[in-house]
Amino acid sequence: MSGSPAWAAAARHGPLGLRKSWTELLAGRVKKQKYNPEREQKLKDSALQLLRYHQNMNDLLLEVEDPQCKKLCLSKLIDCDSASAASDHSSSFICSAFRDQASRLGIPVGLLSARVFACSVRQVCVEPSHPVLLSSEQRKKLSSLLEIARYLLAHNMFSRLTFCQELWKAQNSLLLEAVWSLHVHRVVSLQELLQSHPDMQAMTTWLFRNLCTLCEQIEMPSPSSDATKAMLSGFVQLLVSSAFPQSSEPRLGEPEKMTRVATDVLQRMLTFVLDTLDAGPQVTSAYQAARGWLSAYSGHVCCGMIGVDSHKRFFSHTLTQILTHKPVLKVSDAIQMQKEWSFAKTCQELATLYCRVLVMLGPGESVGRLQEVLETQEVNWQYVLSCLSTLVVCFPEAQQLFKDWVASLMAHAFESYHLDSMVTAFLVVRQATLEGPFVFPSYADWFKESFGSSLGYHSCSKKALVFLFKFLSDLVPWEPPRYMQVHIFHPPLVPSKYHSLLTDYISLAKTRLVDLKVSVENLGLYEDLSSSGDVAEPQRQAMQDVEKAIVVFEQTGKIPMPVLEASIFRRSYYLSRFLPALLTPRVLPEVPDSRAAFVETLKRADKIPSSLYDAYCQACATAEEKQPEDATPGKRPEPDQAEQPLGLLTAALEELRALMTDPTQYDVMSAQVAVISERLSAALGHNSDDGSLRRSKIQLNVLNPTLERQDQAVVDLLLTAFCQNLMAASSFVPPERQSPWAVLFVRILCGHVIFPAVLSRLCQLLYHQGPSLGAPHVLGLAALAVHLGESRSMLPEVDPGVLAPAGSLCVPEFLNILLTCRTRESLLFCMKFCTAAISYCLCKFSAQPHAALQNCLSPGLIKRFQFIVLRVFSEARTPCPPEHTASLSWRPSDLPPADWQSASLSLWRWSSFQELLKEKEFYLTYRDWVQLELEIQPEVDILSDTERHDFHQWAIYEHFLPAPSALGGCDGDLEAAFTVLVSELMDFYQSSRSYNHSPDSDLVLGGRTGNEDILSRLQEMAVDLELDQGPSASYGCSASQSHILFRLFRRRLHALAKEHSTATSLRRQRELLICKRLLLRLPPSVLMGSPQTRQPVSPNCEEFFSLVNSELGLLNVCFRSEDPALVANSTLTECQSKCPIILTSALLWWSSLEPVLCNRWKKCYQGTLPRELQRLQEAREFASSLLSGSASPAPSPAWISAAALHFATREVRTENVRVHLKRLDCERKELLIFLLFFSLMSLLSSYLTHQDTAEYLKAMDICAEVLVCLGRRKVSWLVLFQLTETDAELGHLLRLAPDQHTRLLPFAFYSLLSYFSEDAIIKEEAFLHVAVDMYLKLMQLFVDGETRTVLPQASKCLKLQGSPVQLITEARTFLLQLIPQCPKQRFSNMRELLAGREDCDPEMSTVLLQKWQAGPSFDLYQEPHLF
Repeated sequence: MSGSPAWAAAARHGPLGLRKSWTELLAGRVKKQKYNPEREQKLKDSALQLLRYHQNMNDLLLEVEDPQCKKLCLSKLIDCDSASAASDHSSSFICSAFRDQASRLGIPVGLLSARVFACSVRQVCVEPSHPVLLSSEQRKKLSSLLEIARYLLAHNMFSRLTFCQELWKAQNSLLLEAVWSLHVHRVVSLQELLQSHPDMQAMTTWLFRNLCTLCEQIEMPSPSSDATKAMLSGFVQLLVSSAFPQSSEPRLGEPEKMTRVATDVLQRMLTFVLDTLDAGPQVTSAYQAARGWLSAYSGHVCCGMIGVDSHKRFFSHTLTQILTHKPVLKVSDAIQMQKEWSFAKTCQELATLYCRVLVMLGPGESVGRLQEVLETQEVNWQYVLSCLSTLVVCFPEAQQLFKDWVASLMAHAFESYHLDSMVTAFLVVRQATLEGPFVFPSYADWFKESFGSSLGYHSCSKKALVFLFKFLSDLVPWEPPRYMQVHIFHPPLVPSKYHSLLTDYISLAKTRLVDLKVSVENLGLYEDLSSSGDVAEPQRQAMQDVEKAIVVFEQTGKIPMPVLEASIFRRSYYLSRFLPALLTPRVLPEVPDSRAAFVETLKRADKIPSSLYDAYCQACATAEEKQPEDATPGKRPEPDQAEQPLGLLTAALEELRALMTDPTQYDVMSAQVAVISERLSAALGHNSDDGSLRRSKIQLNVLNPTLERQDQAVVDLLLTAFCQNLMAASSFVPPERQSPWAVLFVRILCGHVIFPAVLSRLCQLLYHQGPSLGAPHVLGLAALAVHLGESRSMLPEVDPGVLAPAGSLCVPEFLNILLTCRTRESLLFCMKFCTAAISYCLCKFSAQPHAALQNCLSPGLIKRFQFIVLRVFSEARTPCPPEHTASLSWRPSDLPPADWQSASLSLWRWSSFQELLKEKEFYLTYRDWVQLELEIQPEVDILSDTERHDFHQWAIYEHFLPAPSALGGCDGDLEAAFTVLVSELMDFYQSSRSYNHSPDSDLVLGGRTGNEDILSRLQEMAVDLELDQGPSASYGCSASQSHILFRLFRRRLHALAKEHSTATSLRRQRELLICKRLLLRLPPSVLMGSPQTRQPVSPNCEEFFSLVNSELGLLNVCFRSEDPALVANSTLTECQSKCPIILTSALLWWSSLEPVLCNRWKKCYQGTLPRELQRLQEAREFASSLLSGSASPAPSPAWISAAALHFATREVRTENVRVHLKRLDCERKELLIFLLFFSLMSLLSSYLTHQDTAEYLKAMDICAEVLVCLGRRKVSWLVLFQLTETDAELGHLLRLAPDQHTRLLPFAFYSLLSYFSEDAIIKEEAFLHVAVDMYLKLMQLFVDGETRTVLPQASKCLKLQGSPVQLITEARTFLLQLIPQCPKQRFSNMRELLAGREDCDPEMSTVLLQKWQAGPSFDLYQEPHLF
């Protein structure tokens, strides 16, 4: 055989003796000869014939790449035009040689070439420099062999099976890299090699040993590290695909054998890893190999050439193998030790293994696999519970899966009394609760929910109760004290007849706690049973109770309720633990601190025994005498900073930052974050994880956020660490390729009681200090906001107070309202923050659909960014094609402080961002724009006045007005744009956004801060609307439709009229104030319309009159027309019947109105005032003359003169009023009636406004004197208390009085009882009817509670001693005395009067009806008594 050693020896030492080398043979042929094609071909043939009969095939294969023979290799002997052709000729030559040799030996050429090739490979692997890897020289030789072998394969001259069999004959010297190279170069696949091995066990051992050695090299840096990783990946893919083949894959050779081999190798490798990690993290070769094999479970290794079904089955099998590895622990061991198996305490490498397996399976399939394994196999409880912790920490959706699983376990346990299901459920719940309340509800909450009500699992039967307490009793010897405390303080709900079951268990648990030296009586006042930690020592718990009680006392100024309860119900703990901890002797500070104040408060409340207090004071005095001179009172020596909890937390955070730039350490970040969580708990106190997120809402004072000193130190440390970590990670890889450290870090912030403090600190940073933050802080806080939004579903809502009067907000919306654009500085900061947040979110979650980004980004933040870009950059207002870049780079170096504007524009033009803006939730609507623009303060705006005007014009008329309403525009409807603008202005001026947020800010427009230029845009829009409507009609209204502005006012006021409360009334008054202010800022045509130029007629005032009559008080109107006198007269004439309050308001302010009015009229029209204005002037002159003693007849109409006289008497001293009013005897009776009406309104106003007694008495004297005048003239005045709008003569008076005044007329009626003339009362036929009506209405006022607003002042004046009942009693007595004196005919309509109101006073109703039905002899012999 040509390839054998014997044949080679014979060739070297044959008859020809020592042979010359190629160099020596050709040395004499170097001289250049004349070219002869025929001679050249003949020479080639001779050379080939010579080589065919005188060659060693092994040496030939190895010689072709010998460095000394490169220039004389066979390919050079054959003249070729290219390198590839030369290679083909040399390979063809070798093939020809193999064919000739095989023919001469009489064996198949494939068999010969395979044996020769196997021998050559073995020679390459001789004397290896590494256990599994080739040297560079070996790698070169093998590469040449592989090239020839591929040529032989291509020409069917190579037997793979023979080659594999020959190769395995020297497997101990065979290098793993050589085997890998054969697979990579497609000479023979790994699967063919492994299947061809004759001894399956030996081959498994060889492969396991070599894989361990290879994995050891993964952790060592070397030039061939990439090749090493590729080798491991290839072997893993082969083993997985062989052990778990796809159902559709074709089977080669002996599939069962290969499957067994692959499964065995994978299992041995995993067992090796678990055993190594279980032995402890010692730096040994085995430990390095175990760490290297962990990379086999990463996604990029397993998801390459392996089918989805294969790798799913592989990871499912792996998880099962982990959970069932060495099941030596019992359930009792798990109950005792599971606290040590939390995520933070799990080995980093093991946690990495869990994470990789669970990620590939997904939370749902992982939980299902856990459930299946626990039901069917013996398990290692340490691996089961630590895997469960990893799953619940790293996958938020696992929480609900575990809840459902536990619920099904509990249901099955109590249905079939299955103990294993009960044990599993309790272990699962307790393990999940170890990870904190943000990850899973506390054990106390779960236990109360499961057994604390009549709907609990145990409530179905007595057997279920016995089963539960038997189970709990069996746990007592093994479980930690904390769980027994939960069972004692939150016991299951048990029917009274089975209460002995509960008492027996509690007795057993308390006995066990005593054995453990844990006293139930010494349970702390603020100790949280939800905490999974150990029970604190009594002294330490007492100190914690004291510190928390002092904090509560600082906030409330009162003794905390737990302290008061303990002083009564838990006196033993209070006296023996709490007070000694509180009264620890110390040097008292000169200015009493919170602790000293708390002690004094307890002493005043007799909560500290005198003897104990005296001893405390004496001890403090002694401590002060012993104090060194240089010591500071109240200051304790500080321990070593590094040993403090805050120092340990700082060190843990620094370790996390060190991992950021090393991608090989990404797997251990989860474990490091868990360490940070534990140290954060220690820094905040033992019970820091008390479930702060169980609250449904967090109250924050955004305007003045405050933090405790310790809390601020911890929060600043955490926020600084987050920003620094983000900078470090982003400088190395973009956000989308970073590890999930940020998500885990944010969960720490959200899962502790520190979260409200985090939000308070964000208030300080974003709302109060935003413009002063540097670029790293802006970037870090923006990314933090994104991740908080990602966790929004698990966070409580936030109530920011005045910034959100409508209610609480989710955390992303809360962060959005902290961003303001009022000033240049705040707007630029807002632009930076929005740019950073949006860029980070789009890069971090680039693979997710836009709809999913709504969880991370607040729509308000996206809208705010659009507003800023459109406002600041005029080029952004012009549509331009988006930039179709592959991705937006988000790195700190890309966003220097000087280039934020460029970054914002780049983000704006990015195609992905423009696609995001197509989502409906992110539309910047016209209403949104108005709201944001109103916050701008023009004096400190980033735009100049001209730029701001241009921006407003573009935004309103070019952008939002023509835009369709579906995209947030106005559909070209100017009225719609006007309505939105008015509505938002009214909302803004009533909201906290328009004020400086000081506690004493008055609710007036003068105190507002906002963009006044928007009012100018409103005025411009009003004029545009008027021009659009034309001069023939008032803009905004048509013949069949009311005015647009008044429609808006009416709609808003109607919404406030649905509720009748003081708060609603105040809001309504505020709404009216804004209405009046806006009307005064608009053109006059808004109120009156534009009269036609050629036909002067009364302007359209109906809507304005309606608003004034129902809501407003006084408006001053000016008119535009060609005949102003005619318009003024017609308008004022119409006002007399439809809106008389305008005329009375003009009379009230006439002294200020007349000079201006006369001056402007004369200047514009050179004439006297219009007739109707002259009437007002004459009425004022009449009132003045009457009070001066020179009375003249009152001008018409009488009610105007009476109003002028009423206003004039208000300026006269009280003692002169009666003298002046006596001059009215000669005036018309209508004047007296109207004057009495105005006087009654003034009397009621003095009640309602709580004026002093003198004003009330003056109003009472005026009413009395007018009544006397009416009595002398025998004029009936009762009609004033029976007014209706249909009354032609007096009905318009109702429009002069607010509804509140007219409802209180019964009060005024009975307040004037002492001034009624007895003779006139008896003779007045309608008096009884009016008196009864007023009495019934007075009773109704009392029932409705409206007398509360009047009686305090009236009682003081009328000496009613503050009782509303007394006035009613007097009115009732008056009626009962009046009834017998009235003839029967005056009771004729009494039944109609009492209809529906008999229940107001049943006895009075009975008396009235009996009088109507009685005969002539009926009399009241006894007065009934109601009270």
